[in-house]
Amino acid sequence: MMGRSRDERGSISVWLVTSSFVMMMLVGLAVDLGGQVHAKQRAHNIAAQAARTGGEQVQAAPAIEGEYVAVDAVAARHAAEDYLAASGVTGTVTISGGDTITVNVTDTYTPKFLSFIGLGDLAVTGKASARLVRSLGGSEQ
Repeated sequence: MMGRSRDERGSISVWLVTSSFVMMMLVGLAVDLGGQVHAKQRAHNIAAQAARTGGEQVQAAPAIEGEYVAVDAVAARHAAEDYLAASGVTGTVTISGGDTITVNVTDTYTPKFLSFIGLGDLAVTGKASARLVRSLGGSEQ
């Protein structure tokens, strides 16, 4: 007879199932954490573009006369909010000092693998500002 004991049968199957599960979880972590980072970068990029879009709304008369540069607050807020709506995210737009637009974006990332173990949507945020600058000969005035 062979020297095998009957109580060892199936031990490789248990090990294979356990290690396969662990490997799938590690792949899931890598994919979903990478996806969350990508979603966070997207939120930041959308915030930056919305701030730039709002920053294009300048009070025309003083800028043309060369007096000062200031944001048209109402038009800038609407332009930035329209950009956020077109991008499919929610966010807030604040204007401070008459020349700085700050946009905060809130979005969600839905995990692809880790949702199978009950991990729900993950919140991601992004924040960016744009400041109007008047320059003459390359230096800020």
